[in-house]
Amino acid sequence: MSSSQGRIVMITGRLGYNPKTQRYGLLVADLWEHTGLHCGERLEIEVNGVWLKTRMEMNPKRQWYLTDTPYCGNLENIQARVSRTLQEAR
Repeated sequence: MSSSQGRIVMITGRLGYNPKTQRYGLLVADLWEHTGLHCGERLEIEVNGVWLKTRMEMNPKRQWYLTDTPYCGNLENIQARVSRTLQEAR
């Protein structure tokens, strides 16, 4: 029986609204790396050169916001990163 191992990496890009999913996703070089973040999904954003941990949420007014940050509503082009597990070949 083989065990699967993975390495966690951070994928860095910018937030952009994806009309197909009606969610904010992560764009890298204008390509979707993550097509749509869900409520409660964790990510990090860069503020003044510091990476802050946050979560994507939606308020009662149906506006997307990032927890523990002042960002609400228009989240376009905020520098962000998400973690990914890369499966390593054996």
